[in-house]
Formats: sequence, C-alpha cells, structure tokens
Amino acid sequence: MPDHTPSTPATRPAPNGKTAMVIGAGPAGLMAAERLAGDGYAVTIYEGMPSAGRKFLMAGKSGLNITHSEDLETFLSRYGTSRARLEPHLRKFGPDQIREWCAGLGVETFVGSSGRVFPTAMKASPLLRAWLRRLEGLGCTIHYRHYWTGWNDANQAVFKTPDGEVTATADITILALGGGSWKRLGSDGKWMEILRNAGIKCNPFKPANCGFEIDWTDHLIDKCAGSPVKAVTLTCGDQTVRGEFVISKTGIEGSAVYAISATLRDQWLETGVGTLKLDLCPDRTLDDATKRLAKPRGKNSLGNHLRKTLGLDATKTALIFEVIPRETLNDPAALATTIKNLPLKIKKPRPLDEAISTAGGVAWEELDENFQLINRPGTYCLGEMVDWEAPTGGYLLSACLA
Repeated sequence: MPDHTPSTPATRPAPNGKTAMVIGAGPAGLMAAERLAGDGYAVTIYEGMPSAGRKFLMAGKSGLNITHSEDLETFLSRYGTSRARLEPHLRKFGPDQIREWCAGLGVETFVGSSGRVFPTAMKASPLLRAWLRRLEGLGCTIHYRHYWTGWNDANQAVFKTPDGEVTATADITILALGGGSWKRLGSDGKWMEILRNAGIKCNPFKPANCGFEIDWTDHLIDKCAGSPVKAVTLTCGDQTVRGEFVISKTGIEGSAVYAISATLRDQWLETGVGTLKLDLCPDRTLDDATKRLAKPRGKNSLGNHLRKTLGLDATKTALIFEVIPRETLNDPAALATTIKNLPLKIKKPRPLDEAISTAGGVAWEELDENFQLINRPGTYCLGEMVDWEAPTGGYLLSACLA
C-alpha cells in the first residue's frame, strides 16, 4: 500500500462514523485493523519501520509456524498463568479459525509431523502480501516511518517522521508495539517508558524462548559447537520436556531449551543459579543402562563402549566427558545414574535482544477483559507488549492474532 506522510493525517468518513488508529503493523496490530475496519471504523495504521510485519517475516524464513493442531484444552494449557486472560479470545479465534482465516486470504495450510501448522508455501511473505491487500480493500491507510513517541498535552498521539513531527487523534487507539527483542526489526520496547510516565504499570522485560550461557571448555566448543543433541529429556524443577537442542559456542539453544526456558530463567532470577538435568538415554531405564555399562569393555575406549552399549553419539559422549568427574566415569553404576541425570549449570540467559520473544510488559491489572487500559479508556494494548508468554510452536502468533 502507498506510504502517505501528511502533516495532519486526514480522517476519512466511516460507515459507523468512528475512527481508529493502530500503532504497530505486526500481526496483532494488523488483525486489530482488519476487525475494526470490518466493523465500520475508518482505520489508520502507523508503523515506525519502512514496511509492515518485519518480525513476522523473519519468523517465517524457515517456515511460518502459524498455529498448532493439538486439542484445544492442551493448546490452552500452553499459556500458563495467563491462560485465564487469553482463553476467552483464543476460544473465539483459535487454531481452527486461524486456518480458516488463512484460507480466506488464499493461503492454504497443512499440519506437520509435530502437529504444528504451516502455510503450504511455508513462507510468511505471501500471507502478508494478501493480508495487506485485504486491508487496503477495507479502506485502511498505513503510514510507514511514523515512530510513536507518546502523547502531547492535547492528548494527541505524536509521531516522529522523516518530514518532522506529526500528530493524530482517533476515537479508538490500538497500541500493538511488540516486546523487547529483535530491535532491528522494530520491537525496541521503548514504549514502556512512555506508558510508565503515563502512570501505567509495566513489568520489566524478561527473555522468553531463549538460549542460555554455559562456561564450556575450549575443547568442547571446538568439538561440538553447532552440533545437535537429539532424543533427550530436559528437566528443570517440576518441568520435563523431551526433544533436542544445540550446543553453541556460548551455551545451549534450540526447541527443547526454549520449551523449558521460562522455568529455567525464573529459577535463575530467583536464586542466581540455574540447573538443568539431562537424560541422555530416555528410552532406557536406569537398571538397563547400568547393566549395559557393566559389561566388560575389553580394549574399547570408554567412548566406544558408550556408543556400543547405550547408542550414545559423539556429541552426547563429549558432554559426558565435559561434565562428569573422572572417578564417576570408571564406576558403571554411578556413570549410568549420571547419564540419566546429567547436570548442566547455566551461567545466565542469553541477551534479551536475542530472545525469540519476551515476557514482561503492560501488567494485566492495567487492562480490562478486552485489553483496554482501565485508566485510559479508548486505548488498548495488544500482542507481545502485554505481560504474557508462551512456548514456540505457533502459540505466540496465535495469541497475537486472537
């Protein structure tokens, strides 16, 4: 859609006689614009970046995971402590409705082997292009390079643009400004200071779906950086997940780590220490592993013995040598116990800006059941800027759309 930069954005006639401004052209903002335009509002969208949906497009580079196909009760459980606030909206516009909405845009979807739902073309760009065309057809206007800087004394929204400052007003204001990660894509989190100065409680950002730093030896980094650790369970506190992760130069990352990251992060924030336990052979019992390791190994190295008896690959074996004391390596019973419960001490989460998403943001108590700011009627906060989190798997995007 064209980019207009008026000194004072014009208000177009609306079927219902009302106007709405949406600040932020990510999934939450675009969906709000679509629904408001469908309800007869004259909608103007303001986006600080030169184009819409930049984080959305980046998320879809390796395949846009738009939602998940699991049963709805399981799906809703993924939202943890925020379930009660999100559930009414997810029941109205959940996975089935999202797939129908995609089909309405001419984008067919399919369920992958993991239950995750993807567009048939995999990428996000065809869906975004179709979506923007629909918004244009609904009469929505979008202004790029309009960076929101707050409200002035006249209660007008103020935008910094290449051509100077612009102000705007509307009957309804939607704030959909994203979280605090991936700043280069537009979600820099600077809005938090604006809202706090307006008396709105915002909880500090925390990384979500993030990697963690571990002080690996140079030997392990040289040998295993970039290598996956597959068929493993990870346990932190009362949470256990099964999957795989990757050893990085700085620590660990990947889907199984992201799935347990909130628990591990909060443990680290509360105690200053984060401990993850790995089961490197989750399909074997401790008794079976012990009996296998007790077999004479003859001239085999311990690495070969682990491979032949337990099927452990070179990466898992390297982790064992990295973490387990030498005296334990020579005791089959103790070694089996540790392989089934291998401790990894994390140093800290990776930096906030690297996180796939963020927790923190506008506190729930500031919002009514429709995400309207209680102390600022007519202004709504949507998407990742609200203090909720969910694992990867389509849950983040689903809730932003809902």
